[in-house]
Amino acid sequence: MRLYPTFFRICFAWMDAERAHKIGFVLIRAAHRGGAGAVLRRLTRPAPVLRTQAFGLTFPSPFGLAAGFDKEGHGVEALADLGFGHIEVGTITGQAQPGNPKPRLFRLVQDRAVINRMGFNNDGAEAVAPRLTQARKRLERSFPGSRPILGVNIGKTKKVDLHSAVEDYLVSTRHLAASADYLVVNVSSPNTPGLRLLQGVESLRPLLTAVREAADETAGRHLPLLVKIAPDLTDQDLSDVAQLARELNLDGIICTNTTITRDGLATPAEQVVSLGVGGLSGAPLKKRSLEVLVRLRQAAGPELALVSVGGVETSADVQQRLDAGATLVQGYTAFLYEGPFWAARINRELAALRR
Repeated sequence: MRLYPTFFRICFAWMDAERAHKIGFVLIRAAHRGGAGAVLRRLTRPAPVLRTQAFGLTFPSPFGLAAGFDKEGHGVEALADLGFGHIEVGTITGQAQPGNPKPRLFRLVQDRAVINRMGFNNDGAEAVAPRLTQARKRLERSFPGSRPILGVNIGKTKKVDLHSAVEDYLVSTRHLAASADYLVVNVSSPNTPGLRLLQGVESLRPLLTAVREAADETAGRHLPLLVKIAPDLTDQDLSDVAQLARELNLDGIICTNTTITRDGLATPAEQVVSLGVGGLSGAPLKKRSLEVLVRLRQAAGPELALVSVGGVETSADVQQRLDAGATLVQGYTAFLYEGPFWAARINRELAALRR
C-alpha cells in the first residue's frame, strides 16, 4: 500500500504549489542532514544491472532527475539518497535573478501536470558553483564505486539581450564547468522572452561552439555537452538540430522541455486559461515527448546520446523510452505526485524486468 498519494492529498494538494515544493524539498534535505541518508542509500541504491554508459560516464541507473527541482544546488546529496542515477541542477544563469512574479507554479491534479513560469529564478552561477563543488566531493565519498552523476543546466539571464547571449552563457560555463559531470545548454524554456529563438541552427551553432570550447578549457578535460530542446519544434527543426549535433560532435540532446500547448487536458479550459502563460509538464506531454524522441533517433542515427524527458511516470514509461532509442531518461513532475520513493520504485521495477 502506498501512503504518499494520501499524504499529498491531505497536506499538499490544497497548498500553493511553489510553497509545497519548498516544504517538500526542505523535508528531503532535513532527512539527509538528520542521519537518514546512509539508511536511504542502502534501501534505494540501484541494482548493478541498471548501470548505464552515456557520453563516457557510468550512471548507476538510466533514470535521473530533470533540471528544475533543485535550481541552485542546495540538495544534490539528499536527492541522490533517493535513488536517482543522476541529478541535473538548474537552470542556472550568468547573473542572479528573482524569476517571474508569483504565483508562477500551478498544479493540474486531474491531469497529473504542472504549469510553470518560474523564469529561471536562481542565485547566479558564481554563487552556485561552490555548492556544486562541495556536493560532487560528498557524492564521491558517500557513493564509492558508482556514484550518481551531477549534471548542470545553464540558461540565459533574462535582462541580457539575444546579441549578448553567448557571452552570458560563457559566464555560467566558466564558473560551473569544473564542478559538473556534464553540461546542458538550455535554449528551450518558454519563460524567458526570446530564448527559444536560440534554437534556430544559425543561432545555436556559435553558442554551442563557444560553450564547448570554454567548458573543456575550464574543466581541464572533455566535459560532455548537451542541448535541451522544446517539444514544440517541427519535424524539420528536429532534423536540423540533430544534424547540427552531429556536425559539432555534441555529446547528446535532452528532449524535451515543457510545452506551450494546452491540448487534451481534463482540467476545465476556463481554469487552465485563468492560470495564464507558462510551460506545461507532466502526463499530457507523454505522447509528444515520445514522438520527438523517435524522430530525433531517426534523424541523429544510433551514436548520439538522447535523454528523454516529458510525461515519465512509471517504470513502463522509462522502459518504453529506452526501447524507443533513449540513452537515459529523466523525470520531474511525477516526483511531485509520487513522492520521495518514486525513483527507488522505478529502479526496482526496471531491475526486475532486466533479470
